[in-house]
Amino acid sequence: MDVTSVLDGLNERQREAVTSPQGNSLVIAGAGSGKTRVLVHRVAWLIQIEGVSPNGLMAVTFTNKAAAEMRSRIEELLNMSGQTLWVGTFHGLAHRLLRMHWQEAGLPQNFQILDADDQLRLVKRIMRDQGIDEQKWPARQAVWFINSQKDEGKRSKEIPVSDDLFQITHKKIYENYERLCNQGGLVDFAELLLRSHELWLENPSLLRHYQERFQSILVDEFQDTNTIQYAWLRVLAGDHSNVMAVGDDDQSIYGWRGAKMENIHRFKEDFQKTMVIRLEQNYRSTATVLKAANALIGNNQDRLGKELWTDGPEGEPIQVYSAYNDLDEARFIAERVQAWIATGGSSGEVAVLYRSNAQSRVLEEAMLRAQIPYRIYGGQRFFERAEIKNALSYMRLLHDRHSDPAFERVINIPTRGIGDKTLEAVRNQARTQSVSLWKAAEDLIEMSSAGARVTEKIGGFLRLIDMMRHETHDMDLHELADYTIQKSGLMEFHGRERGERGLARKENLEELVSACREFSGELVFPLGQETGEETTILEEFLDQVVLDSGDRQAEGGPALQMMTLHSAKGLEFPLVFLSGMEEGLFPHQMSAQEPGRMEEERRLCYVGITRAMQQLYLTYAESRRMHGSDTYNRPSRFIAELPTELLQQIRIKSSLGYPKKKSVSPSGGSIRPLIDEAAIGLRMGQRVRHAKFGEGVVTQAEGSGERARVQIRFSNVGSKWLMLGIAKIEPLE
Repeated sequence: MDVTSVLDGLNERQREAVTSPQGNSLVIAGAGSGKTRVLVHRVAWLIQIEGVSPNGLMAVTFTNKAAAEMRSRIEELLNMSGQTLWVGTFHGLAHRLLRMHWQEAGLPQNFQILDADDQLRLVKRIMRDQGIDEQKWPARQAVWFINSQKDEGKRSKEIPVSDDLFQITHKKIYENYERLCNQGGLVDFAELLLRSHELWLENPSLLRHYQERFQSILVDEFQDTNTIQYAWLRVLAGDHSNVMAVGDDDQSIYGWRGAKMENIHRFKEDFQKTMVIRLEQNYRSTATVLKAANALIGNNQDRLGKELWTDGPEGEPIQVYSAYNDLDEARFIAERVQAWIATGGSSGEVAVLYRSNAQSRVLEEAMLRAQIPYRIYGGQRFFERAEIKNALSYMRLLHDRHSDPAFERVINIPTRGIGDKTLEAVRNQARTQSVSLWKAAEDLIEMSSAGARVTEKIGGFLRLIDMMRHETHDMDLHELADYTIQKSGLMEFHGRERGERGLARKENLEELVSACREFSGELVFPLGQETGEETTILEEFLDQVVLDSGDRQAEGGPALQMMTLHSAKGLEFPLVFLSGMEEGLFPHQMSAQEPGRMEEERRLCYVGITRAMQQLYLTYAESRRMHGSDTYNRPSRFIAELPTELLQQIRIKSSLGYPKKKSVSPSGGSIRPLIDEAAIGLRMGQRVRHAKFGEGVVTQAEGSGERARVQIRFSNVGSKWLMLGIAKIEPLE
C-alpha cells in the first residue's frame, strides 16, 4: 500500500493527524469530524509507511462495539487479520494482560471475573456476615464506594482513618470484600485496571518489555478517562512515548461516573513535546446546527478550543416549540414525527432526547397513541423499570392480597430479613394446600411451624399491607400511589443508591405519582357500567398498565429512538428533538449545587445539538408534572445562549393534549377531535376557577356544544374532566 492509498479520502487536517511524526500528539476531534477514520488510517500509516509491526501497536477505546468496528476497518483497509492487534477497551486489554501474567499479578490461573450482579451478591453476603443493616447501608451504595475507590487507584488500606461513620462502615466492607476476592480468585471490572496498573509498578522488567514492545499507543475518547486509566497509560507510555490521544473536551459528559476532563487538559504537560491538531470540519450536520453548537459551548470556560464548520448546506432554522404542558409537548413531537414519515422519512431516522428517564413516560404514551414504532435506547420502558414494578406490586397487593407475583416480588423489598429458605417454606405450603402465597403465609404463622423470628418478619409484612390497605381506602389514586411509595419504604430504599442511578429511581417513583394523578377522573372505559360490577380506579389503572405493556416497543424494522442525552453520545439522526428544555430539568437542578456541573450540563446540551444531521427541534413546557407535582419553569438558559437568527419560534395556540376517547376516521384510523376555542369560550393553558376544586389550568378539550368537555389540572385535586354545560367554570384571564 502506497502513501496515496493510505491518505485517500482524508481532508487536510485529517492527513496532518494521520501523518504526524512519531511522538506525542493530541487530536481535538469535534463532533462528526471523522475521528474513527483518522485512527484507522493512522494505524495503516504506522504499519505501511513507518514500518511499525502490528504487534507493536496498541489502540484503546471505551466500548467493545467501537473496538470491533476499529478492528474491522483496519482489516478491510490493510487486507490483514486484526486478531494479533492489541485493539480493545481498557478493561479488555487489562484482562488480556492479567491472563498472560497471572502469576506476577498474584492471581490464580483460573481467576474469575465478577459481573455487576455477582459483585452485588458478594457485597450483600459480606454485609450479612458483618451484621451491617442493608436498610441503613444499601449494598449498591457499598459497591459504588468500592468501585470508586479502585477507580482512584486506592486499596482499602490506603483509605485514611476517619471518624466519619460512612467512611468507617464502607472501609470495613471494602476490607472484607478484598479478603474474599483474594481468597476466591475473584476480579471485578474495576479490579482489572487497578491490578494491571499494579502489575506494571511491581514488575519493572515486565513493564520495560511492554514499553519497548508498544512503539505507538492510540487512545480514543480521551476526555472520558478516569484516574486509574490515565495512570495506567502514563506508566505504560514511559518517558519515550508515542501516544496519540484523540478526544473532545467539549463532549466530556461523564464526570458523574468518574471521568476526569482535566486529563485531556493536562496531556500536554505530562506527555512531552505534544503536537496539537484540531479536526473541525464536520461531516454530519448543517451549518445552522453547527453555528448553534459553537455559540452554546462558547459560554464554557477553560476550553481547548475549536470551531466546527461544514462545506455542506446552511440547513433549516432550529425550531423552538413552547408547549402549554408536558402532554402538549409530547403530542407536538408525535405530530411532527408523523409529518416527517408522511413526507417520505422513516421513524428510524428520528431521535427524541431527554435529560431524565422520567420524561419518557408521557412521550411513550404519545407515540403509542400515534402508532409510531419506537424503542427505548439503552434502557427500559417506564413501567418496566424495577422501582416502578416494585411500586405497582405493592399497589396490586392493596387491591388483591392474593396476587402471588406481587407478593413474591416485594415481600423482601426493602430488605426485611426474609431469606430464601423462609420464602421456599411459604411456596411449599401454597403448593401443598393449593392456596395463594398470602394465605400460605397466614397459615404458617397460625401453625407456628416457623421460628419466632421468621414468624415475626412475615407477620410484619402482612400487617404492613393490611394497614396500608385500610388507610388508603378513600384516597384518590395519586394519593394512594404516593402513600404506598413512602409507607412501603421504597422511596427511601431506592433513594439510598448513590449518584445518578439513585436520583433517577427517585424521579421515576415521583413520576409514577404523576401518572396516577393524570389517570384519575379520566377512565379509559367504564368497566363497572359494562359489567354491572364495581370497579375501583386502582384496579383500572393496574389493568391499563398491563394492557399498555402489550403495545411493545418495536422489536424489528425502523423505529423512533428515545434515549437520555448521555446515551446519545456517538450517535446521529436526520431529525432530533431535545425535549424538556427548562431550567431545573435541563440544566438539571443539581447542576447549580456542585462546581463545574453547569458546564458539564452545557456540554451535554452541545452533544445533544450535534446529534442532529438535518433538522433540530427544541421543546419546553410552560407547566410540567414532574415528581408528583406541577412545576412552572423558565425556558432553559441554553436556548437563550443560541443566536436568535438561527431559531424559529413555533406557537400553536389551538393545540390540545390527547383526549382519552378518539373519533374514528372513515379509513379506520384514529383522528383527534377539532376544537373551536372561541365556541367553548376557553383556550388551552388558560387559568380558571371552579367552586369546588379551586384554581386550575385548562390542559385538554373534546366535543362541542353542550357536550363539550375540558380537562383542567387543579392545584389541589389533580386533573378533572368537566362538562361545560354543567360545571360552572370561571375564566381568570
